[in-house]
Amino acid sequence: MLYYIRKEWKNNFVTIILTIVCVALQIGTNLLSMQSAQSIIDLNLSRFLVINVISLCCWLLGLLFEGIGTYFRSRAIRFMNNAVRRDLAATMAEKKYEDFHKLDTGELISQFSNDIERIERLAWMPFYQCIEYVSGIVLSIFALITVHWTFLIAAAVNALLMIAAPKMFDKKMKSIGSACTVEQAEGLSHIKDATEGFDVLSLFGKKERFINGISEGSDGIEKPKFRLSSMTAFTGAAVNGVNLICQMLTNVWLGMLVIKGSVFPGAIVGTGNIIGRLSNSLGELAASTLSIAASKPYFDKITAHSYQRTDHAFVPILPITMEDISFHYGEKEVLNHVSLEVQKGGKYALTGPSGCGKSTLLKLLLGWLTDYSGTILFGGKDAKELNVEQTQRQISYIEQDVYLFNTTIRDNITLGDDFTDAQLAEAVKNSALSADLEHMSDGLDTTVGENGSALSGGQKQRVAIARALIHGCQILLVDEGTSALDQANADIVEEHLLANPDLTLLLISHHLSDERKKQFTKVYDLGFQ
Repeated sequence: MLYYIRKEWKNNFVTIILTIVCVALQIGTNLLSMQSAQSIIDLNLSRFLVINVISLCCWLLGLLFEGIGTYFRSRAIRFMNNAVRRDLAATMAEKKYEDFHKLDTGELISQFSNDIERIERLAWMPFYQCIEYVSGIVLSIFALITVHWTFLIAAAVNALLMIAAPKMFDKKMKSIGSACTVEQAEGLSHIKDATEGFDVLSLFGKKERFINGISEGSDGIEKPKFRLSSMTAFTGAAVNGVNLICQMLTNVWLGMLVIKGSVFPGAIVGTGNIIGRLSNSLGELAASTLSIAASKPYFDKITAHSYQRTDHAFVPILPITMEDISFHYGEKEVLNHVSLEVQKGGKYALTGPSGCGKSTLLKLLLGWLTDYSGTILFGGKDAKELNVEQTQRQISYIEQDVYLFNTTIRDNITLGDDFTDAQLAEAVKNSALSADLEHMSDGLDTTVGENGSALSGGQKQRVAIARALIHGCQILLVDEGTSALDQANADIVEEHLLANPDLTLLLISHHLSDERKKQFTKVYDLGFQ
């Protein structure tokens, strides 16, 4: 938490200074109210009027500074929330492929939405409140000492009680905060599952299950939030009860001092407000520290504060040799002692029935799956001795289930890199995308929608093919990447890939004609392992 507060120190510094000034002006008006009351007792009209004019100026200044402080506080929260999200993303980016895909999508979304909302409510806002309360405590004590020195002892006793009270609930609040983030992620997962399965449920007349799934997920989100809020309210009430008793005893002591003549009568007006502020600040400070303790589990998820792309030395990865490779998903074996070779510029096909390990083999080459037996050699070097980025940057991958970002076709092809119009035109042509673009009013600048929802399956695959081609990687892995294309367009794409002498191609297909097989350097049939 403190890392982010320090990171945004400029806005936070201004906010803290303005908060202290505002508190000082408010307590100053309480001291002025004592003198105003004493002026009435002394029947001194001129002093009474001057004091009230000064008090009005203090209040107006306080309102101005409070408005400015709110602006800088909101600005700081905005940047801190963005920094937390970025660091959460960096933490995920550091994970291995297998570890990342073990995470539930609902949990991931929850971390970027609900967790940030919790951090703002449980950490950022209480932090700023702590500044206000600490300022109120310190300045109130100084103000009370000017009235009578015994209030210093009363303030110290009050402070000790307020510090001790929340300690009884600290461990419980941390535990509930930790459980809340886990349970809310599960609730979001239920909602996601029901939403993505709506079509299936609708077809089978199970819309009630969709509604129940949303309801179950909703309660999974609201129940832990209710439990956390209830516990926060309970602990706050307990702490405020102690606070109220301390405040009442201090007021009684003030009255006794006035009656004895140890304090001037006018002090009875403003001193009560200062005592109340001191006691309330101590109580609220205790509640805020409990809230901050409950936010700790959210920050514990962050293990990286930046993602640094390392530019490793270029290592030639051709030829590729797979020797005696076996791989299991749990107890299910999908590759059994497979061996193959891929030479530079060669064109290779992987065939075989579903489930024989064709896609798994490509994922092994991409470094996404690492728990295999056997040896994979890139350019004569063991894959396990190389950094995965050294191999991935030289490989493009087109899968059957293409993912497109909710942006333009151009951006989905270039992924933000700079390419010339000629390079774009060449990639569009060789991916058989040209005809589709002619029927789109915005051409390459057409927005594709969420995961390409505005495009057909064939158009999505053509965009993915153009994306792979334009980035010019020397090795292209194609996992049924033309399955959604009509035969004419599929032929255009495959002919281009097979005719490119600089491209090393490894293509998965369930069905290859005898004529097409002749165009490949070699066809590996994984159905005969």
